[in-house]
Amino acid sequence: MVIGHETQLDSPHYRGGHRARLRHRILTGQPDGLHDHELVEYLLALAIPRRDTKPLAKQLIEEFGNFSTLLTGDSDRLRNFPGLGETSVAALKVVQIAALRLISEPVRQQPILSSWQALLDYLRADMAHLVHERVRVLHLDSKNRLIRDELVSEGSVDQAAIYTREVIRRALVLGSTAIILVHNHPSGDSSPSRQDIAITKNICDAGRTLDIAVHDHIIIGKNGHTSFRSRGLI
Repeated sequence: MVIGHETQLDSPHYRGGHRARLRHRILTGQPDGLHDHELVEYLLALAIPRRDTKPLAKQLIEEFGNFSTLLTGDSDRLRNFPGLGETSVAALKVVQIAALRLISEPVRQQPILSSWQALLDYLRADMAHLVHERVRVLHLDSKNRLIRDELVSEGSVDQAAIYTREVIRRALVLGSTAIILVHNHPSGDSSPSRQDIAITKNICDAGRTLDIAVHDHIIIGKNGHTSFRSRGLI
């Protein structure tokens, strides 16, 4: 029987106890011994229970490169992958959402400046593997607690728009006393461009006149991150 792109097939591999052994390894606390494709295999098995999902899992890891890149992959690209459908893509995506929720807990519950490493971990998990550029503004209150994490724009593979007037207007509407600018470089290189530096200066200058501080501008790349404040650019 075919459900969307997902096929339900009996197979010797599926029937031979392999899945039960995999489940046992998961439940008995042996996660370090699990390969990336085995994690994907079991996730897909929950969505496609009567199919041998091992070959599909291996194909996905080969196509996307690793587990992290697969989970953060574009939903449309995943849906178009042979063998995947809405249910199996949702199974992969819910793991990404759960992981981000877990990582972001300190960011949402504590002053950001006292949980800086947690913030960087969260941003890297969310943005490092994106194939398009995304700009976000973190709005903070007077105690540096997160008020709002807002997506400002999403662009092409190498460009996204950020408008000084709109950033400051939103800060005034939300009552932000400080902001942190964040965007990613899909190329993997987190070095700031001249445009990045110019835009940051414009926002800093505009915010200063209205007592809205710009704590930092963070650029996320596959190979690391760049902090404007650490580089003396703010």
